[in-house]
Parts: sequence; structure tokens; C-alpha cells
Amino acid sequence: MTVTIIGAGLGGLVLARVLHRHGIRAEVYEAEASPAARRQGGMLDIHPWNGRLALETAGLTEGFRALVLPGRESSRVVDRHGTVLLDEPDDGTGQRPEVQRGELRQLLLDSLPPGTVHWGQKVGGVRALGDGAHEVRLAGGGTFVTSLLVGADGAWSKVRPLLSAATPEYVGVTVVETFLFDGDTRHPAAAKVVGAGALYALAPGKGIIAHRESGGTLHTYAQLYRPQDWLAGADAATVTARTAEEFAGWAPELTALITESDLPPVLRRLATLPAGHRWDRVPGVTLLGDAAHLMPPNGEGANLAMLDGAELGQALAAHPGEVETALAEYEQAMFARAAAEAADEDIYAIMFGADAPHSMVALLAG
Repeated sequence: MTVTIIGAGLGGLVLARVLHRHGIRAEVYEAEASPAARRQGGMLDIHPWNGRLALETAGLTEGFRALVLPGRESSRVVDRHGTVLLDEPDDGTGQRPEVQRGELRQLLLDSLPPGTVHWGQKVGGVRALGDGAHEVRLAGGGTFVTSLLVGADGAWSKVRPLLSAATPEYVGVTVVETFLFDGDTRHPAAAKVVGAGALYALAPGKGIIAHRESGGTLHTYAQLYRPQDWLAGADAATVTARTAEEFAGWAPELTALITESDLPPVLRRLATLPAGHRWDRVPGVTLLGDAAHLMPPNGEGANLAMLDGAELGQALAAHPGEVETALAEYEQAMFARAAAEAADEDIYAIMFGADAPHSMVALLAG
């Protein structure tokens, strides 16, 4: 049996790794040209009940521990004036250890046989051929047929339409992502306000969230409730200027996290699939991660995707020759897990609601 995985994100790579450990071949198709084609997101806190469990299943616990950045579990909440309302240091217990997504992804890539991931292979579309077989069309030309297809290809999955008519919908939050490098030397005021771990500078309707990464990098997400077309088509300078305007009157050490960025800002619009998204069993195909249960970022997305990959791999290994049994078993557990997470507290209402930033203080202090 060969499992075809579309997407070399964390979930797809955990699946490939668990399959490899069980002697099952996986072929991963990834649109990006190489592992270094773009920055791979920021810091992830890996939770013991999902992400760390997945990495243990993948046999990568020791490699994961080597990537943990000490001290990054600290968190700080400030108001728009930079006044510290809550400052919680890293207690050293390692309950929610922080790693950089790119380094975790590389750990997974290094754990796979050479040639497992086919880089620069963007999928243009897929279609069912019957009896569980599917044809995958590559955007650069060429097709191939697979008898077991897994969509690990994120929010705008090309595989999802085989199973569901659902499409992501904008949740009303736009994010402007920036990077300040060598913060302690080149951006000392901003580095001081961020502190050792995570910073939440919040007000009703908007906020600046930043993390200290390795090498003193300050990775920031300015987040605002805005219409979906806000800054559509704007160039980098305009995005920076308009975003800074939204935080006029805020402490300069906070707005510096936007205006002093060493890279052009990246504009993102947060989207979600319907809560409780699920589908009827379709032979020969399934989804994991954001392709299956996209939600606004709440600290769980990468963890859930990795657990999806681990559990799918285990199910396929536990039912040799019974693919449909394995897929049905995996999907029922995954549906329940995703629905429970979707029903949890709305972190955006807490961060940017009418009581912000005090609502976030209450959450973290509780």
C-alpha cells in the first residue's frame, strides 16, 4: 500500500513519519519549491494531550526536546500605553514548551526517507475514478492515480471538494505580520516591552501580539476587526502606514513592532470552516488538519493537525488490508475532537472584546 499525502505541513509529515515507522510507503506532494521556500510561521506551544502525543507516536520526542526554547513560556499583558497588567515568567515546568515551527518541520523532514517529499508539485485538482481510486492533476502538468489519498493541504484544500462542499469563510479579523531581527541590539525598546516570551497588547477590537523567537527575533501579529477588503491590493508601505494609523496613540515601543519591521508586512485574513464540519465516508480519501477543521488560530491548530496525522497513521497500520475500516475509525475520532475544540472558548472575543485587555488577564491568571 502507498499513501498519497497532499501537503508537507506538520500534519502531513507526522502521518508520513508514522507510516514509515510501520513500514508503509508514503508519497508527499508539496507546492513549495523547497523546505526553505518561505518562513514557516512562528512559535508553537506543543501540548501534552495532542501535539506531544503525536510526536511521541512518531518516535521524535528526543528530537523535539532539543528544539525547545527555554524561557519562552512566559507571557505578558499590557494596555495600549504599555502599562504591564500581568507578567507571568516561565515557571520551568515545561508544560507547554515552545518551539519554532520551521525547526519542528525540519525535524520531521529529516526523519523521512530521502525522496518522500516531492517539492514544487502543486496540485491543480483531483477527481474520483470510482472504487476508491482518484486522479491527481499537477498544476505544472501531468497526472497520477492513487488508491489512498489524504488531503493535508490546508485551508484552501484541493482534496476537500471530494468530500464536502464547505469552503472557508472570513471571521472578520485581519492580521498584519512583521519581523524585527536582533531585537535587543537593533530594536531595544520593542524588545524590552515584548519580554522573554509572549506579549499581548490589547484593546477592544484590536491588538498587537508578539513573540520572542531565537536569535532575538521579535515576531509580531497586529490583529484588527476589519472588512474583508481592508487594504486589498495595497503595497507594503501602505499596509505598514495604514496599520500604524490604527494604533495611533499607542505607546511607541508597541507601534515600533509594526513600523520598524525588517521584512515587508504580510497581510492575512483569518477564515474558518463551519463548526462541526464533517462528511460521509467516501472510499479512498480523507482529510486532516486545516483541510478538515480550519479554525481561527487559538494555539491548537498545529497540535490538532499532528495528532490527526499520528492517529490516521496508527489506524492504517492497525488495519492492514482494511483501508475503509481504518479511515472510518480515524474520521469518527477526529470529528469529535475537532467539534470539541470548536466549542471551546472564543479566544478572539477574549482578546479583542469589550473588556480587553482585562479579559485576557483574567484568562491567563485563572
